[in-house]
Formats: sequence, structure tokens, C-alpha cells
Amino acid sequence: MAWAATAAWSVQAQSTAPSPWDTALPAPQLKSSSQLQELIPAATREQLPSYIKAEQISGQADINAVLEGGAELRRGDTVIRADRVEYTLADDTVNAQGNVHINRGGNVYQGAALKLQVDAFQGDFTNATYQFLETQGHGDAERVEFIDRDNSVIYKATYTTCLRDDSASWEPDWMIRANRITLDRVEDVGVAYGGALEFKGVPILPVPAISFPLSDKRKSGLLPPTIGIDSVSGVEYSQPYYWNIAPNRDATITPTLMSKRGISLGTEFRYLEPTYSGVLDTLYMPNDKLRDRDRWGYNWRHVTSLNSPVGNLGLQWSLKRVSDDNYWRDFSRMPGEGSRFGSSDQRLLSSDGKLSWSSGKHHVSLYAQKWQVLQDIDAPIAPPFNRMPQLQWRYDTTSWATQGWDVNLMAETTRFEADTWDQQKRPDNGQRSYVLSQVSRPFLLPGGFITPKVQLHASNYQFEDFSSARPRTKSFAIPTLSLDSGLVYERDTALLGRSYLQTLEPRAFYTYTPYRDQSMVPLYDTALTDFNFGSIYSENSYTGHDRIADNNMLTLGVTTRYLKPDDGSEVARLGVAQRLRFQDQRVGLGSDTLGEKGWSDILVGGGITWSSKWSTDALVQYNRDIQRTTRSSISGRYTPAPYKVLSAAYRYQRANSMPILNQGSEQVDFGWQWPLNGGNKNAFGEATGAGRWYSVGRLNYSMQDKKLVDAIVGFEYDSCCWIGRVVVERLQNSRQAANTRLLFQIEFVGFSRLSLGADPLRSLQEFVPGYRPLRDSNRTVPSRFSNYD
Repeated sequence: MAWAATAAWSVQAQSTAPSPWDTALPAPQLKSSSQLQELIPAATREQLPSYIKAEQISGQADINAVLEGGAELRRGDTVIRADRVEYTLADDTVNAQGNVHINRGGNVYQGAALKLQVDAFQGDFTNATYQFLETQGHGDAERVEFIDRDNSVIYKATYTTCLRDDSASWEPDWMIRANRITLDRVEDVGVAYGGALEFKGVPILPVPAISFPLSDKRKSGLLPPTIGIDSVSGVEYSQPYYWNIAPNRDATITPTLMSKRGISLGTEFRYLEPTYSGVLDTLYMPNDKLRDRDRWGYNWRHVTSLNSPVGNLGLQWSLKRVSDDNYWRDFSRMPGEGSRFGSSDQRLLSSDGKLSWSSGKHHVSLYAQKWQVLQDIDAPIAPPFNRMPQLQWRYDTTSWATQGWDVNLMAETTRFEADTWDQQKRPDNGQRSYVLSQVSRPFLLPGGFITPKVQLHASNYQFEDFSSARPRTKSFAIPTLSLDSGLVYERDTALLGRSYLQTLEPRAFYTYTPYRDQSMVPLYDTALTDFNFGSIYSENSYTGHDRIADNNMLTLGVTTRYLKPDDGSEVARLGVAQRLRFQDQRVGLGSDTLGEKGWSDILVGGGITWSSKWSTDALVQYNRDIQRTTRSSISGRYTPAPYKVLSAAYRYQRANSMPILNQGSEQVDFGWQWPLNGGNKNAFGEATGAGRWYSVGRLNYSMQDKKLVDAIVGFEYDSCCWIGRVVVERLQNSRQAANTRLLFQIEFVGFSRLSLGADPLRSLQEFVPGYRPLRDSNRTVPSRFSNYD
């Protein structure tokens, strides 16, 4: 590659101290004003003056006033306008006729005639319409009765969040039509009595009594039901109930009726205190007809943190258990978990707890972990080792960093226990203790760095069963030396007509670890690390502490980056790295391929952010001996606007020399969320993308097996005040079996959701990369001053 003659490389140097004149001014601090309050205190409200305005004003001073022609009365957050207003000061009463308009805190009422005590906000409004600020919900009523400032009753009323247009024939797509609606602004809850939910003019759900939110505030009540049809469970009906116990506690109780299996009860209890918090999820199903037994599962997550005179104390646990090995087949999720059962990782349920103490530079923790393995005869899993328990001590050496040293001291002892997959006791259960000490001295130079590092890993094993092949005890003391170094060059350059700051960052990393025979030591918590740009510059090829690889190798690499000169953001990155082994590797797991003397595979990776819309990433692992790519992946994403995203990925893994462990794979993954037709806005006036019809989905195809592995395809329809979703979902549960479901949901914006089958919105959020719900839950609540007139 030839560099432009006009560009000159320079070593990146440390900047000099800035001049006081170059120092940026502190950012302005915004403070709330007592004159612009969303909620006016009761004591202040009583002292507020009244302002009147009209074309003609008559009456008696301090007794009454008659306003005619553009009449207006203002007090605090309340505005009353009408053709004619009679105001009596003695009882603070307003009688208004003709085009009456009330704005109270952004909530608007309009009608023919009003009688109201202004400060108490008690009175009647006839032939009225109303609209709420926070939800934009609105409707018509024969009469509105204001009981007090926080409560009112609407008679012969309708309610919807559909935007009203100016045509005389306008009808909302959906609405509640009720004999009576009570509104509680303290709890922000509306309750409709004696009515029905209408969709496209057709009553679809009778509502003898139903509550709905007037804001995002939590409230107790029935949540939308879920109805599903399944070949295994039959017809399913779930009716959740939300219980707002206290500001820091709540519960969701969900009974479910399955026509072919029976009744189940699911609960979620959440609690939050100053020193502890947690979530308890449970499911119980008595006498499941599918398995002829009781089924249950629970998931309890808890965290405690205490400051005591003897130091900081912490206690946390995560307890997960289910009733039987078939739970993962018959229930889609673990209680409280978002991901589905299916893969081996999801069939490993961990229950663990940790007690910790820290004071000064000392940190001590006691940890225990026990696994439950949901076995499948066709794909058995070797149970992981339980930690029963693990005691760890760490010494904080942060103060050493001020002198330029990085020091890490840690000691740990762990009791490991496990059974075989057929419930037999494993012969390699035992106790492992180790001490790890690391000392490094980074030297930061202008335009580069050098970091020598020394590590000593001393371990001792004690086994329950011993033989000639494995003694009762075994000890190791393995030192590791490493030297990491690199340079950073910079130059100004131009590419495609734009100016950039380009870097050139060569790096060299050498590590040496002598050989120690560790083949008789079991693998308690050790696995092979992935070969990538993070691990290629590391001392050990394995995670955990049961294998310390004998390495005598040098890693050489170079990276170049293109940065925007104004903010330093990365536009492009390209890196190349390769290892040179000076001797064959002898320490291994027994199932992995050991490194041979000479050059390793070449690792090439990069990424380009073409614009705010386009980005791509790629990684290639190339073997020079066979002159073939052993692993590669390339992915890209196109996001031109909200609710517009296309993602694609190609992944290839060549089968290794042990086909039982790795058959290789070649997969293509494509995901999308894309509008199909014209523009639209939601009920809050926010743009929801470029269309009303949206296609959404993800396809994962195995080129090796010539079949779809997973597929989710659906459509969404956004009609301003309601959203319809239809999703077909096919997920691979095992090598031979897959689960296919049809999911349907209609969401009445600002009111409720009705689902047929499981929640399709949850599936789209979980599986489709970059998916964004058409209604963001973090929408900013508008201020009353945004609708003040």
C-alpha cells in the first residue's frame, strides 16, 4: 500500500498543559423555578389570584362579575373560557354558557354549559368532550360531574386514544362505550362500567367493569388475558392480575387453564428496600395430565448490601430449580427468564449464593453453586462440577498504581463435586487451592508503551479417589513471563474526499510459560478460549485455573484506524495478527488441537462505519498450511431511520480433526424490520417510521444441513391508536425437533393488549436484531405548559 506523499507520519506525543484562555467554560446549570411547577401545592393554590378578561365586564366589586364576549378566567393551572361567564366571589362559583372550554393542568374539557366551584373544582358540565394530556385519551359525554380536584364521573361516555380529525363522519377505530366512567387522578386510573370495547364499530369484548390507565403509574387490576392454541396443551387461557402492594413491592399472579393438561399458577413477586432487593418467580401445576405428576419451577434472585462497623457485607443468591427433566420440553421458559429452553446452556440451571466481606484492602467471599441438568436421552449433557463451597481472598493494590505498579494478589480454595450423566459419583471430585500473584510495570512513552509482567500460579489438588494414574494430592508452581509493547503513529489523511486522522499501531507480545505435566488434573472450570483479537495477546490459551498452557511464543500484529478529527470517533478499523511458536505446545485439554512450532493461523479483522446508517464487521482465520480459511464471519447492518433496520451475517466454521466434537457449520442469518407503505404518526403525534405496514423477522439458515434452523416472520400494522401483530415462529429445540407457533396480538394504544398465543412482541424483541417496538415505553410525559391555553 502506498502512502500519499503529502502525508507525514508522526509519533503521537503527550499534549502540553492548556492555557487558561483555552479552558472551556463550565456548562450552565439548570435549576427549577418555583413559578413553573407541574403540581401546585395546596397551600400555594389558596393564595393564588384570579385573572379575568372579556370584551365586556360588569358586576359589583368583590361580589360578582359578568364577563361577555371572549370571556376568560384564570387561576393557577385552571383556565375557563366561554361566550358568557358569571363569577360569584362569595362561593367561588362560575356559571358559563356557550363554547365553554376548561384547561386544568393540560387536561381539556369542552361543552355547552358549566357550573363549577373553581377552587374546590366541584360542579357539572353538560354535552362535553374531554382530552387527557398524558395519554391523549379523549371522548364524549352527556354530562361530566366534577367531584373534587382529583375525582370526576363521566356519564354516557366514550373513551379512545385515536386522533380525531376534522371530518364530521369521523369515528375512532376503537373505543370504550360505557354508561359511566370514573376518573381518579390520584391513582391515575379510569374505571368504565356497563359498556363494551368496540373495534371498527363492532363490539368485541363486553366490559361490565374494566379499569384502564390515565398515565404510566402502576395500579392494581387485571392485565390483558392471553389465549392460545397448542397441539400439546390444547386451548390455553391465562389471566394475569397485577397487585400494587406498596411503592416498593408488587406482585403479578397468573392462573392459566390448559384444556388438555389442567390448571397452573404463576407468580412474580418483586421487592425493593434500602439495603436489599429481589424477585421471586414461581410456577405450580398440580397433576399435569401430560406427565401425570405435579410440575413446578422457581427462580429467586436476591441482593443485600450492608455497611457495618466491621466492613461492607454483601449477600446475594440466585436459586433456580424445576420439578423434572421434561420441564424444558413442556414449558417454553424458566420462571422469570426471558430466553427459551432448547440449547444445552439453557438446560443447565444454576443455583448459587455468595457471602462477601470487604474492609480496607481485603476482600473475602464465600461462594456456593449447585447445578441442575435437564437431561435429554438423545443429547445427554455431562453435569458441571458443583462448588461446595468456594472461599476466595483478594488484596487490593490500587495504591501501588500511583507508583506505576500493577499488582494482583488472590488466593482461593474450592471443593468440586459432580455426578456423571447417569447419576454415578465421579472419581475426580476433590479440593483445589491456588494462589495467584501478578506484578507488572507499565512504561507509557510518547507514542507507545512497554509492559513487562511476571505471574506465579501455585496450585494444590486433593482428590477423594486416587490410584497410580492419579495420586491423592498434586501440586504445581507455574511461572509466566510476558512482555507487551506497541507504538501509535498518527497522520492526517483524506479518503473519499473527507479528512481523517489515521493511526498505525504495531504491537508485539511475547510470553513464556515452562511445561508442567497437568494431564492428571481434572477440568473443574477450564475451557479453551476463542481465538480472536482479545485472546491472541494473552498469556494463557485457557480459561479457569486447571490448565496453564506451556507457551514460548511471540504475537505480532498491526492495526490501523481512521478517526474523525473533530470528535475522535472510529470510522474504520483493520487489524492483522499472528503467533509464532518457538516450540510445540504440550499442555492441553485432551480434546483440543495443540499448537505446533511455527506460525499459527493468520487472524484478520476489521470494521467500517460507512455512515450513521451503514456498518460492517468481518473476521477471517486463515491457515497457511492447508491454504484454506478455517473460520470466517461477516456481518452488516443498515439503519436509515427509526423502525428501519436490515441486518445480515455469514458464519463459517471448518470441521476440525475430531468430527465428533466439531462437525463444522456454515450459516446465513438475516433479520429485518421495515415499513411497507406510507407515513404515519402515533397517538402522541410522534413519527413511527416510514409506513403503516411493517415486515419484521429473522431467518437462520444452515447451508451445511440445507434447512432453516430458526425462523421468525411477521407483520405489524400501525394505525395510529392500535397496532396489530401476526408472527409465525419456528425455533429448533433439539437436533430432531422444532416448535412452530402462530402468534397474534392487537394493542389498543394507551389502553391494553389482547393476545392469541404467547406475546409476539416479546419474541420480536428477543430474536430480531435491532428491533424497535412501535411504541417506546420511555416516552417523555408532556408538561402542562405544552397545552396551557
